[in-house]
Amino acid sequence: MDVRQTIGWNLRRLRVIKGLSQERLAFEAEIDRSYVGRVERGTENVTVATLEAFAKVLSVNVSELFTEINPENTKPPGLRSGRKQKTP
Repeated sequence: MDVRQTIGWNLRRLRVIKGLSQERLAFEAEIDRSYVGRVERGTENVTVATLEAFAKVLSVNVSELFTEINPENTKPPGLRSGRKQKTP
């Protein structure tokens, strides 16, 4: 797996753990949502500033985005589409 794919895999994994949609992550990081999708697919070269923005929103160290992936792991699941229901 190349570095862009590793970053994308970890970005998606951490985003799903936090329960954030691509749209919410993009909004909070002040980045275009389609860019987040391209990063997660491993097709975008990401700047250090963008990595810092992602890490800040996800409350992790930038190094978490470079964690080696076990090839036996399955792709992190997506979140359920649609808006979250409001809690009373």
